[in-house]
Amino acid sequence: MKILLHVCCGPCTVYPLDVLRREGLEVSGLFFNPNIHPFREFRQRIQALEELANRTGFAVEIRRDYGLRHFLRRVVFHEDERCGLCYEMRLAAAAEHAAALRADAFTTTLLYSRYQNHELIRQQGESLGRQYGVPFYYRDFRQGWQEGIDRSIAMGLYRQPYCGCIYSEQERFDRRWQKRNQKGGSRL
Repeated sequence: MKILLHVCCGPCTVYPLDVLRREGLEVSGLFFNPNIHPFREFRQRIQALEELANRTGFAVEIRRDYGLRHFLRRVVFHEDERCGLCYEMRLAAAAEHAAALRADAFTTTLLYSRYQNHELIRQQGESLGRQYGVPFYYRDFRQGWQEGIDRSIAMGLYRQPYCGCIYSEQERFDRRWQKRNQKGGSRL
C-alpha cells in the first residue's frame, strides 16, 4: 500500500515514518506548511527534514514557497479557530497531492503531537479524503512521543520549540513573560 505522509518537520516525522514502514507501507512525504513563522524557522525545519530524508531514504517533496501571507489571510480575525483552519490548509494539500500520486491513502505527522486536536484532524482528513478520493489513514502516533524525541535528538536534528505559527510563538513568549512577572522580574 502506498501512503503519503504530510510532514510538519523532521523530528515529528521520525516515529510515524518508522511505524508506517514497519507496517509494510510504501511511504512518501509532502512538506507543506504555510503557517511557519519566521522564515528562519521555516528554513531550519526544511533543513532538518532534508537531513532526515537523506539518512533514512525518505522520498519527500518539499514545497519551499514561504506561504505566510496565504496562512494569515485565512486566519486573521479567526484566531480562535486558527488550528482547524491550518489543519485544513495542510491536509487539503496532502489529499490533493496523494490523489495526484495515486496513493492508496494519506496521513500526517500532526497525529504524532500531544498538542494537536486529533479528533478535528481525523474529521477533516476523512472529509478531505472523500473530496479528493483518497482515504485518510488515521493512526495515533502519540504513544511514540518520547521515542521520537529521543531519536531526533540522537540524530542531532533541529527541534523547534513551538508548532510554527506566529500565534503559537506569541503564546510561548506570553507564558514566559507571565512567569517572569510572577517571580517579580519583568526584563525584556
